[in-house]
Amino acid sequence: MTTVLPDTGVGPLLRDWRERRRISQLELALRADSSARHISFIETGRSRPSEDMVLRLAEQLDVPVRERNALLVVAGYAPRYAQTPLDDPALASLRESLDRLLTAYEPYPALVVDGTYGVVAANRGIALLLEGVPEKLLTPPVNAMRLTLHPEGLAPRIVNLPEWRADLLAQMDRQIALVRSPELRELYDEVAAYPVPARPDGTDRAGGTDRERERPAAFALPMLLEHGGRVLSFVSSIATFNTPMDVTVAELAIETFLPADRETAAYLHDHVPS
Repeated sequence: MTTVLPDTGVGPLLRDWRERRRISQLELALRADSSARHISFIETGRSRPSEDMVLRLAEQLDVPVRERNALLVVAGYAPRYAQTPLDDPALASLRESLDRLLTAYEPYPALVVDGTYGVVAANRGIALLLEGVPEKLLTPPVNAMRLTLHPEGLAPRIVNLPEWRADLLAQMDRQIALVRSPELRELYDEVAAYPVPARPDGTDRAGGTDRERERPAAFALPMLLEHGGRVLSFVSSIATFNTPMDVTVAELAIETFLPADRETAAYLHDHVPS
């Protein structure tokens, strides 16, 4: 569903996106093959942009697909981008491709999430890491942020939880700044309020463990996760679709976890079913 603010014109919304991107009217005009005067007239409501101009400006401002629909509606045009349910037959080939990708990545963990971190699909590497997580957190709809940061989820087993938690919250904060999503804001407020679990010895995790401090510097912030009496080390990467034409597809993200050391890779090869 496209949600818009009825009392907000397209001009102020476009100005807001331009200011977020820290682009001047002149620079935007040059990118969109227009003039600074015309951009100014659009932003102040003195000129109504054409449908093509709304889309051109949105493209140059890197406005998310869902928000492009909102801009079009406020400007008086029909939404351009569909929002197809993921279980729709039209997306069957996409679902199959995602499943093949996740399976091919095994034994390493990988999952697909939507725009509010709902888990759409996951492989057996992820299932291994979730062993011992309470069923209530694994009952659909499953949310990746809740699974990670909930005090009964992965959080008690994440050795460097303060750093990893701060990184995840910063990631969510950046996404909230990019899209107007009440659901995402509600999720952020929820997981940010979770208490940080204590270590088994009763101390908090603020100072880091000796084992954590002894590890060499990594090329990216790793997630250090206790599993089966060992500490596994992962770095994550996130991939999205280029030039999506559907809101659902635009908001999908594929997160893969790459072993950060040989010991973690060997452990996964030994413990994830082939």
